[in-house]
Amino acid sequence: MENSTAPTKGNLINAKKSLSLARVGYELMDKKRNILVREMMTLIDRANELQDKIDYAYSDAYKALQRANITLGFCKDLAQSVPEERGLSLNYRSVMGVELPQLSLKNDDKLHLHYGLNVSNIALDEVYSKFHQVKILTTNLAEIESSVYRLAIAIKKSQKRANALQNIIIPRLESQISNITEALEEKDREEFTRMKVIKKQNSNNKRSI
Repeated sequence: MENSTAPTKGNLINAKKSLSLARVGYELMDKKRNILVREMMTLIDRANELQDKIDYAYSDAYKALQRANITLGFCKDLAQSVPEERGLSLNYRSVMGVELPQLSLKNDDKLHLHYGLNVSNIALDEVYSKFHQVKILTTNLAEIESSVYRLAIAIKKSQKRANALQNIIIPRLESQISNITEALEEKDREEFTRMKVIKKQNSNNKRSI
């Protein structure tokens, strides 16, 4: 690329403009990467906290299920009366152009019992309540983990582009500008020398006349 670029003032101006744009691009890419890293680290902290809550919630829910099984027998038929979850909705929020999912459960703060009270007891109600909480926490964790995954991919791409600008494109443009500048300065020196020779020749010709 450097060898194929003619050492002209026009090419020098264009190269300087390209270098300026490349440096701005690197700064923006580096800023984007840092913001995405901070966002990801925040989500990872939240995920760690949420994982502890989920571990406890699952343990607590299964203990409640054991108690219900003891008082009611095996609760398979009662469990089948609970319909599939269809209230999950998905939206997105943008962080530096990266679309991050937002999951929500419809009426996640309300419990609707789907089994008859005459065939259940308070132990089963407790199981239903605890697994409902597990469902909410799992939804939250799925949102965070998906966001972290998307951010990690975006950070990797930003890092790759920033490295290309910093280590390849910017040094190449700086070298190109240096080569063109040196070539133009050499041309100026040659032109100056040529003009001095012509001036000296003209002066000698006048004396001989």
